[in-house]
Parts: sequence; C-alpha cells; structure tokens
Amino acid sequence: MSSEEEINDLPGVGPATAEKLINAGYQTLEKIAVSSPEDLAVDTEIGVPTAKKIVANAKLGANIGGFTSGKAILEKRKEVIKIPIHVEEIDEMLGGGFETQSISEIYGKFGSGKTQVVHQMVVNTVLPEEYGGQGCSVLYIDTERTFRPERFKEMITGSKHIHGYEFDEDELADQLLDNIHVAQAFNSSHQMLLIEKLGTICEELKTAGKPVRLIVVDSLAAHFRSEFIGRGKLNERQQKLNKMMHDLSECAMLYNAVALVTNQVQDNPGQLFGDPIKPIGGNVVGHTSAFRIYIRKSKGDKRVLKLVDSPNLPDSEAIAAITMDGVVDD
Repeated sequence: MSSEEEINDLPGVGPATAEKLINAGYQTLEKIAVSSPEDLAVDTEIGVPTAKKIVANAKLGANIGGFTSGKAILEKRKEVIKIPIHVEEIDEMLGGGFETQSISEIYGKFGSGKTQVVHQMVVNTVLPEEYGGQGCSVLYIDTERTFRPERFKEMITGSKHIHGYEFDEDELADQLLDNIHVAQAFNSSHQMLLIEKLGTICEELKTAGKPVRLIVVDSLAAHFRSEFIGRGKLNERQQKLNKMMHDLSECAMLYNAVALVTNQVQDNPGQLFGDPIKPIGGNVVGHTSAFRIYIRKSKGDKRVLKLVDSPNLPDSEAIAAITMDGVVDD
C-alpha cells in the first residue's frame, strides 16, 4: 500500500482532507504521527480537534508513540547507514562515517574547510556504488551562496585519481549534478520554509527510486545571526532555531538520511583558559546535534577535525588535507 493510500484509509480522513495533508507535506503516516495537532491544524487549515484525531490514528497506524524493547531498537538501528568521507582518520573517528537518522554539525572559523567537507560528502553520496558512493540524491540548502558545481566536478576528478576508477569524469559529473537539488535560502523565514518542505521532496525522490541520503544546510545560523541582533531577540531566535532543528532531525529519521549542517562560531570572552571558540545557537543546536565536529586550520593544507560530542563515540581528533582533489588523507 502506498503512503497516499495509507493516509486515505485513516479514520476520519476523507478525500478532501487527505489532499490537504499531502499538499501540506504530510505524505506519510510517520510524518503525521510525529507532528503536533496544533501545527497540523495550521498547515492544513483544519480544526484542532480533527487534527488531534488524525494524529492519534496515525500513531496507531504507524505504531509510533509507545514503549519498545531494547532489542527492537537494536534491530531498528541496523537500518542506519554510515556514509564514509573516505579519509581514513575521519571515518575511524566517526565509527565508519557520517550516520543517517541524525544531525551532524561541523563548526569552525571562516575558511576552516566546513564547506569543503560538505562538498566531499555530496560527492560521496551521489557517486554510484561501484565508485565508492551511495548512488543516492542530495538536498542542499545554501544560505551563503557556497555551493559550487565546479568544485563538485573537481572532486569527482579527484576521486577518479585517488582511487583509480575508470570513468569519464566530465560526463559522470554532468549526470550526477541532476541528483543534487539545491535551494538558496534568502532569509531565516525562507530557510525555515525550505526545511519544512524537505519531507515532500524526500517522498517524491524516494518514489522516483532516487532516495535522499544527505541533507545539507550550509550554513545553519548565518541568517539568524544577522537578523536577530541583541538580547531582546535572543529568545525568538532560539525558538525558531529549535523548531528548524527538530524539523530537520525528523526528516533525517523518517527518510534515513544524514543531516549535515555547518555552523559559524564566536569567541567566548568569559573563558580565560583553553579555546574560546564556541558554535552559534547555544544549547538548542547542541542538544539536537547528535555529532558535533570542530574543524580548524593546521599547517599548510592540513585541517584538524575534533569530535567534541557524540552519543556513543569517544572524543577524538583526525587530520585531513584539503586539496584540489578534495578532502583527502593527510
């Protein structure tokens, strides 16, 4: 049974309501089940009492909301995919690569290499499996005009050189660019809207046989930092960031994708010892990011990546180099 048929079969959902749900981005039972009735009512223009019944029935249909055994969770965890960056030290630090169904945050100073890491992960996601990739689609929300198809092509060529693959790099790069779906966010409201619509695009690409395995936001807080200035707007900014992060996490979970975000940093003037650098967004971003990686420059083209937070991996560091071929082993 298709997702659309499942929604039409929900008790209390007629054809008109089903159409409203699907058009508003609620295209699966899971998406409806994990949504709040209030948000559902606003997005679909139906009453809150009706929305409560729909969400409750969706939870029953999707078997979401109850307790489950640790063994069942372990079985569910087998669906998680590790997408490697193909840099030995980084993949070892991350236990095999960037993990689907969760958010990974990379933060660091301007020019530290955040966007280069993101571009490399885009390459490794869209490359066919026979060339070490996933053969899947990428969604890229670009808030600072950082996506460069030319750089993507250089990294495709680099992958050929490093691993000895046999393919026409120009022809393959042109083909694979069709699997990278880029949206430029012009302000924070536009950025939030794009993230709210991620589920609709993921569902369409899944149906088309090109599932999304990587969702990029580069960078996460740039618009929020420039638009919400001063302590008077701090609470509003954090509330919006919180909703955006939870929407992103939900989409990564439902569609088994890596949510990879870059983040800017600021100095902590109150810190007298150690590195005063801290990422933007405070606890809101920290609590919803499963993996947090701090990247900083070293000598020459070298970069140090430090895993500073993870639910199951120890804090550790990895060294990589950023060259014309991409992010490579030092």
